[in-house]
Amino acid sequence: MTIRRNPRAVAARAVVIHDAVHARAALAAAEALDVPVLLLSASGFAGYGGALLFCAIVEEARAHHPKARAAAMLDCADSPGHALAALRTGIKAIRLGGHAGARRRVADIARTLGAHVAARRPVALDLLGLDDPVAASRNWLGPKAGKITGKRPNERPGRARA
Repeated sequence: MTIRRNPRAVAARAVVIHDAVHARAALAAAEALDVPVLLLSASGFAGYGGALLFCAIVEEARAHHPKARAAAMLDCADSPGHALAALRTGIKAIRLGGHAGARRRVADIARTLGAHVAARRPVALDLLGLDDPVAASRNWLGPKAGKITGKRPNERPGRARA
């Protein structure tokens, strides 16, 4: 499995996905609104979920929403080893923090593979704990982008968080 699209090729708002439900929600919203989206893994997901699982989640969501314009980025925390494993898997966009020298070396390798390495996570909507991830994604990606109305569990009405 490979994630082929480069996020630099798509000017998109980012949505943090934790599972297939979140990925499908973000892609459903992007497809309905006809806007691009960057599916961003949870912080450090490469270390506990792995590149193959991330690929499977993204590809499964794309199968449900084939018209959605999407790129995907796997967060490798501060681990060059996880970043290299992600590149070997075919992931074309990774987030790698940590030592700048190590990141430069990984970025050099990534460029030869047509991939991109980002040092920082983009501003993103995190779908974790939201009651309605599709509605939250629509609000985040839509014309009034950035307004989040999804309610998190155990939250008082009217106090939505991003």
